[in-house]
Amino acid sequence: MARSRLPRLQVDFADAVMRKLAHQHGPAPFAPHPFPRRAPYEVLLSSIVGQQLSGKAADTIWRRLSSRFALEPEVLYRAALEDLRAVGLSSAKARYVQDLSRFALEGGLQGLEHHSDEALIAHLTQVKGIGVWTVQMFLMFGLGRPDVWPVLDLGIRKGAQKLYGVIERDELEALGERFRPYRSHAAWYLWRALE
Repeated sequence: MARSRLPRLQVDFADAVMRKLAHQHGPAPFAPHPFPRRAPYEVLLSSIVGQQLSGKAADTIWRRLSSRFALEPEVLYRAALEDLRAVGLSSAKARYVQDLSRFALEGGLQGLEHHSDEALIAHLTQVKGIGVWTVQMFLMFGLGRPDVWPVLDLGIRKGAQKLYGVIERDELEALGERFRPYRSHAAWYLWRALE
């Protein structure tokens, strides 16, 4: 895409490498830029489906799941484990989908946007199959939070190594400090750099 056609950036980095990536790829999909709004249940469900899978495999299972079931907590909570497994979910992931669905039915996903990042991590990791990484992806892609730095993400580690020579976790944490308060944006650009 030609640089002149990219939407105007609202976030500008002091870091030259990150600034170049931002101008090359356009605005990251987090506040203060516009970002797609999706229901928390759907974002968390897609994160569970995609855990430890390639994007292609995750997309295939997601299509099978969404073509066979309505992606609603009531429906997936009542679905038989063998039916969830039939669309390609592992036994563990099928149980995680049901636990997330139970949690949603009990009101656990209401009002999430009003909580701090730390409070959301503590709250959502009560659900089986949802760990810190999954909550960080939710903070970024579900709530559009601009300052999440997912150091557990393999893509972030690879991008930081490729562009900055950063290998160790403490170095990665320190690198993230350069990009505050827009670490989600920096993470998104690191992923783009690997494409």
